[in-house]
Amino acid sequence: MRNIGKVTFQGLVIKGQVVLKRGKLMHAIYEKLMKCFEIVQAKVTFRPKVALILGSGLGGYAEDMEVEAAVDYKEIAGFPISTVQGHQGRFIFGYVKNVPAVVMQGRVHYYEGYSISDVVLPVRLMGLLGAETVFLTNASGAINRSYTAGDFMLLRDHILMGVPSPLIGPSVEELGTRFPDMSEVYNKNLRDIIASAARALDIKLHEGVYLQASGPNFETPAEVNAFGILGADVVGMSTACEAVAANHMGLKVCAISCISNSAAGISPTPLTHAEVQETADAAAPRFKALVTESIVRIGSA
Repeated sequence: MRNIGKVTFQGLVIKGQVVLKRGKLMHAIYEKLMKCFEIVQAKVTFRPKVALILGSGLGGYAEDMEVEAAVDYKEIAGFPISTVQGHQGRFIFGYVKNVPAVVMQGRVHYYEGYSISDVVLPVRLMGLLGAETVFLTNASGAINRSYTAGDFMLLRDHILMGVPSPLIGPSVEELGTRFPDMSEVYNKNLRDIIASAARALDIKLHEGVYLQASGPNFETPAEVNAFGILGADVVGMSTACEAVAANHMGLKVCAISCISNSAAGISPTPLTHAEVQETADAAAPRFKALVTESIVRIGSA
């Protein structure tokens, strides 16, 4: 069993700055995050390099990993629990090939009724645990008519629509600046690496703009038309808020969306979650291959 080493509770460093000192007064959001951090640190000594959040169709991804440890969300007091079918609820620590990673099996969504700070708590926690890169995945509906079900899109940018910024509220200066720049949320170097991996695997990969809506209802045809006018290529119910929180912490972010269906008004049939899951499951082998090859290349970059 390989051991990366334990991140110390006192002296945790992100981008060269100590973000925690014992005895420091912390507001509620930060205090909750640090309590979750303490619990996980007491259970796991593994330090990941990459944090991977699994979207629909990738729930079984960890089966191919060299697993070092697993922590169920229910073991972490105060941690938000996913209620969506097909989303397991645990962190997996181990290796994607030779790259140390923490994998989030089952994310939480704003539409489940959690506060936006709880929705992004997991990605912040993975950053505190040592991850330098956050790799987000999701299933989405195509607004761009050149995209078809089963395609993949590399996120170049996003639009957050109907979902509050996770940075609203008291400034958590321990995590990042009050007014973070969002000019390049999705790291250009990582996008180049993923595009190269897709070419090597002969997997078609679009690059475009993702719009996160609140859900849980699918969008109306008028909303989809408006989103397209705004410049969105696909629409989904996750990812962008997590990317904002990760970028705020100074983490490198990348994301791939699996196109599960055409959006309302473009699709000739009513939309269902079963259709989303079915398409994502069918695309899973190619999605897994692309994510794995990308992580291997990111790990050696």
